[in-house]
Amino acid sequence: MKMTNQALVLGLLAAALVSGCSTEVSYGDAKATETVTVDYGSTDLQSMSGKMVQSLIDNPVMTEISSTGRPVLFVDSIRNKTSEHIDTEALTDTMRTQLLRSGKVRFVDMSKVAAVKEQLEYQQAAGMVDPASMVRMGKQTGAQYMLYGNLASIVKDNGKVKDVFYQLTMNLMDLKSGELVWADQQEIRKQSKKKTLGW
Repeated sequence: MKMTNQALVLGLLAAALVSGCSTEVSYGDAKATETVTVDYGSTDLQSMSGKMVQSLIDNPVMTEISSTGRPVLFVDSIRNKTSEHIDTEALTDTMRTQLLRSGKVRFVDMSKVAAVKEQLEYQQAAGMVDPASMVRMGKQTGAQYMLYGNLASIVKDNGKVKDVFYQLTMNLMDLKSGELVWADQQEIRKQSKKKTLGW
């Protein structure tokens, strides 16, 4: 009988421990400031891309290049020069979306050139597409400007304090002249401190 009570108590303790280690999932505000770690996060993505887009839209060069209509841009990849694995495509996607929403520019998507070429070749050669709806080769819109950049970081860590500095640099190049017509930098500094137990 004594052994059964001990087994029951141990079973209840084990159940309590397991239930105490369960994971709770909830939705949060996608725009809320994220401060889980000093590593690059969603707040950094939103802040940097938003400020960079606003800088380009507000710059006098945008008024100049859009005076004859909405210029056509393409986005080259942002080079990740940090020590972290960062999905820089999320940065370019966010900036492209915000710029398109502004109504100031148009974009061609260079990442889909191979897929588009394959589809156009199919339409031309297969004989299965109605000629009236067929898209002809050589009718694609050419980009006039290229948007590209770098994401860099500097990390300092003395064991008690970790300081991370991020710098996003973006450039807009006129493809006809090779001239840089706009450039800007956005910077973020984040810091974490190890707390001493008992304080």
